[in-house]
Amino acid sequence: MKKLKPLALAALATAALSAQAQSSVTLYGVVDAAVEHLSGSGASVTRMPGLTGGQAPSRLGFRGSEDLGGGLRAIFTLEQGFGVDNGSLNQGGRAFGRQAFVGLTAPWGTVSLGRQYSMLFWSQLDADILGPAMFGSGSLDSYLPNARVDNAIAYRGTFNGFTVGATYSFGRDAVNAGPSPSGTNCAGESGTDSKACRQWSLLAKYDTAAWGVSAAVDEIRGGAGAFAGLTDSSLTDRRSTVAGWAKWGDLKVGAGLIARRNQASAATPRSNLWYVGAAYPITPQFVLDGEVFQLDYKNSANQATLFALRGTYHLSKRTAVYATAGHISNDGTLALSVSNAAAGGTPAAGGSQTGIGVGIRHTF
Repeated sequence: MKKLKPLALAALATAALSAQAQSSVTLYGVVDAAVEHLSGSGASVTRMPGLTGGQAPSRLGFRGSEDLGGGLRAIFTLEQGFGVDNGSLNQGGRAFGRQAFVGLTAPWGTVSLGRQYSMLFWSQLDADILGPAMFGSGSLDSYLPNARVDNAIAYRGTFNGFTVGATYSFGRDAVNAGPSPSGTNCAGESGTDSKACRQWSLLAKYDTAAWGVSAAVDEIRGGAGAFAGLTDSSLTDRRSTVAGWAKWGDLKVGAGLIARRNQASAATPRSNLWYVGAAYPITPQFVLDGEVFQLDYKNSANQATLFALRGTYHLSKRTAVYATAGHISNDGTLALSVSNAAAGGTPAAGGSQTGIGVGIRHTF
């Protein structure tokens, strides 16, 4: 074999360095469509919901990364949510309403700026078995599957199983996302009120291969014209949570408690939401999972209990069909729907409601 000349060696080295420094962009998404039927006191409806599918909200995203050398990388994510029922954009018509951020990541963690998830979202990701399903935690607290904030600085890092994170937003909802549950109408970034519509969150999490635990705090502040009674910057709505998960063979169990103190509610400012769920693959293709939730307002007759069960059959690694059922019982003056997949369809105050749904999900 002939020896390479110095010029050729330099060219190869330059090409190798150039290849290492090249950026990559990934297109990904979820398309989830379902039909649900709700029946109970005060409401009976059959529909194809658009805010979320039966298992997960539909989305289209772009994720990019560039190696800057020395373990440092530039990253970005642009992710939009849409309804399969009519093709419209969710999150109030935002072009990239689910996520839109740019940042730097290294062994010391990731710093990012833009619209992104609160640390409350990351604290529930492994413990809440059903997640953002049509019958799930979002039916009792619509903030949970929509815990995103605009104008946010975020940090998250993982070290030997420990994850720590924080967010701070200068204006948590610069676009009114109504009438979806994520709309708050609190623009923030005010030149006359330095506290208006601010948000912060903290996360501490530890995971092993078989179990994990997390704790988080998320606080949003009010502002002029904000929804849900948070019409003044002196008012806050804080959620504090502990959650955990564990695996025994193929069985996974998750549980959590979310304590809320909402100063915008004079009658029922304090509430607790707890849940317990499990998932088990009956066969390699068929997974059965279910969860029970209870929302209890302190010093009040208002409470709600939700049971949900779901079976998923995987036709391939990317495509699955599923069937799900849920039942909610309201007490006091509560009138929460069993489904958070679309607006409307709520039962009568203090009433109950049952929902069934079938659907198909494809990921790419």
